[in-house]
Amino acid sequence: MSTTTAPEVRDAADALVAAFAEGRLDDYFGAFAPDATFVFHTTAERLGSTAEYRALWQQWVEHDGFRVLGCISSAPLIQHLGDTAVFSHDVETRVATHAGEETVHERETIVFARTEDGRWAAVHEHLSARTTA
Repeated sequence: MSTTTAPEVRDAADALVAAFAEGRLDDYFGAFAPDATFVFHTTAERLGSTAEYRALWQQWVEHDGFRVLGCISSAPLIQHLGDTAVFSHDVETRVATHAGEETVHERETIVFARTEDGRWAAVHEHLSARTTA
């Protein structure tokens, strides 16, 4: 990995995670390419765009009172593959719904691609459950 690329990808990943943790939804969804795809262990189908994900998020808010209270990222790994990079990490997310608060332990992989303007956009996110052991 080039010494200039690793910090750029890490900065993009950190910005995405921080926006998620702080509830800055425009910044969070803005970190993804419009045609990004999403695979979540909590949904039955793959989401085929950032707009689909944002619409699902809005349903969670309207039906469940969903909101993120905080998110901690640990054990990050960045694999650089030319104009693509794979960022994986463990996440511990505190969420609230009408049912109460909960801490969720997951593993996440985000694939980033360098855009024509040189920034790193997330093009795929895969989230899976993680045991605490």
